[in-house]
Amino acid sequence: MSSAIAAREIRRSYGDRAALDGFTLEVPAGSIFGVLGPNGSGKSTFLALVAGAERPPSGTLTILGEAPHPRLRARIGTVFQENASDPLMSPREYLLFAATLFGVEGRAARRRADELLERFGLAGRANDPISTLSGGTRRRLEAARALLHRPELLLLDEPTTGVDPEERRLLWETVRAERGGATVLLATNDLHEADAVCDLVAFVQAGRVVAAGAPAELKRDLRRQAVRVELNAPDPGTVERIAAEAGLDRVTVLDGEVLVMTDDATALVPRLFAAAGNAIRGLRIEEASLEDAYFQYIQRRAEAVR
Repeated sequence: MSSAIAAREIRRSYGDRAALDGFTLEVPAGSIFGVLGPNGSGKSTFLALVAGAERPPSGTLTILGEAPHPRLRARIGTVFQENASDPLMSPREYLLFAATLFGVEGRAARRRADELLERFGLAGRANDPISTLSGGTRRRLEAARALLHRPELLLLDEPTTGVDPEERRLLWETVRAERGGATVLLATNDLHEADAVCDLVAFVQAGRVVAAGAPAELKRDLRRQAVRVELNAPDPGTVERIAAEAGLDRVTVLDGEVLVMTDDATALVPRLFAAAGNAIRGLRIEEASLEDAYFQYIQRRAEAVR
């Protein structure tokens, strides 16, 4: 499969801070590709570089088979983190205005705008001021605007932040139906969303890609089950005893909870109780998730916990 985006050893800094530090990634054409990482990891910087079709200060970038240049922007649709719509416009006015920027005019623009308003469930609010729309409705409008000119590459930067589950489902159903064969590059902190919608994902930390692959492959690389241990008062001594019992490479601490990956939770759990005693407040066993894979790569392990 050809690449919609190919990045090699990209470096970009803001003052003394390196936003991208050897960033290397290949996004297959036609895929829905998720870029996952903590705030400040570089994922939004990379999307902005692609959205602007800019040449990176260092390294190489190819977009839709070409070196970056301004004309490529006409082949790209973008949903930014923040809503870009004018609150004084109506949804129909906003889409028709966007259409002129991408060379869609006249009857074709009106037909396409009305089609997207209908598909995204916005037809009934087409002439209302955008300022009266809910947050989720405005995110659907942003997605409609990004798809209006039928782009070959769709960039979504945390498109469902603050959106309720029903709005999220509607947005993704419509994006999938309307994208045609377009490649989708999604930057998100929502691991459950990425697991549900992405063909491939990349984990990003400190401006670098630290792991990439299909969600199923990344989960398969883990031990089969996740044991989540909630402690009464997490302390290094208790965590060290759990790590000594389970194996240091299997243990991650996140949000005050100890995550242990194992092939046999039934055999491990009694040993954890023996090691931690009354320090354990609760424990649950789950199948490994994309979130577990993410934290295995991104989060510091128990040996780094103070």
